[in-house]
Amino acid sequence: MAKQFTNENFKAEVLDTDKPVLVDFWAEWCGPCKMIAPLIDKVSDELGDAAVVGKVDVDSQQELAREYGIQSIPTLLFFKNGEIKDKVVGAAVTADLLKDKLSAL
Repeated sequence: MAKQFTNENFKAEVLDTDKPVLVDFWAEWCGPCKMIAPLIDKVSDELGDAAVVGKVDVDSQQELAREYGIQSIPTLLFFKNGEIKDKVVGAAVTADLLKDKLSAL
């Protein structure tokens, strides 16, 4: 199951880890976000401790969404060592694509 990232835990969970991280910026009202939610959870479950996978609700975490320039959702950011290394905008993704991108970090 994907983690819930907030302003309070984002630095510790995403920026300060040495593991590859996938962050899904989403919203409850977003159809495409809901469509890929099971994929995000699947990737989280399959990778286990090899990577960190989580979500940021752009409505409740507006500061994080602004900080990372999120203009459309879903937006998936891939972090390594606190830096954005890759980005996917939209719901045209597969679990394998997400796992490959995390493995490449």
